[in-house]
Amino acid sequence: MSGKTAIIIGATGLVGNHLMLRLLNDDDFEKVKIFVRTSTGIKHPKLEEHMINFDLKKTYKKEVTGDVLFSCLGTTKRQAKTKAKQYKVDYTYQYYFAKIASKNKVPSYVLVSSSAANKNSRLFYFRMKGELEEAVKELKFKHIHIVQPSVIQGKRSKARIGEKIAARLTNISGKIIPSIKKYRSIQGDEVAAALQNIYKRQKNKGIFVYKLDELFDYQS
Repeated sequence: MSGKTAIIIGATGLVGNHLMLRLLNDDDFEKVKIFVRTSTGIKHPKLEEHMINFDLKKTYKKEVTGDVLFSCLGTTKRQAKTKAKQYKVDYTYQYYFAKIASKNKVPSYVLVSSSAANKNSRLFYFRMKGELEEAVKELKFKHIHIVQPSVIQGKRSKARIGEKIAARLTNISGKIIPSIKKYRSIQGDEVAAALQNIYKRQKNKGIFVYKLDELFDYQS
């Protein structure tokens, strides 16, 4: 595993930032390449930061090389302002970046999706996540890992009030109804730890999906 190069998109977000810091301190990785719209402001000998415009694929596609792509990009309708702009970030940018990585022979791909992802959902957000999952499954990676966490908690640059309320309700309900416990919220760093360890433990080729509380099994 030593000498690996990781690629991250979404490194300025909650999960992606935690993941970046974890991999910078992981001796199994000698380089961490991040592709961001705004600088993280972090300096580290292992960090290679590429500030890009995701719309201009030709300007960065040759740099998308390494051993694993971690796709942690995402936004909310509130931040994006419109469904079309949210779709562009959550689906289009992630899919085309994954497609580039696949063509560049990056062998492993790890995607942060949603617990309710479903391409047939009536709800826009979950349908979008489901469509992305189905699209990336068709790409030619040796290993595809799709992570489906419940509500992700942690300190964000921009608060997501809806997620805080959902997390609180789910955690309270889980104490009353045991079957709901699997939907309990998870911290951003715990998701990052799961991404890191899922990749490091991979063996067989194929497509693997990790649901809800299964992510708590990948904390060390």
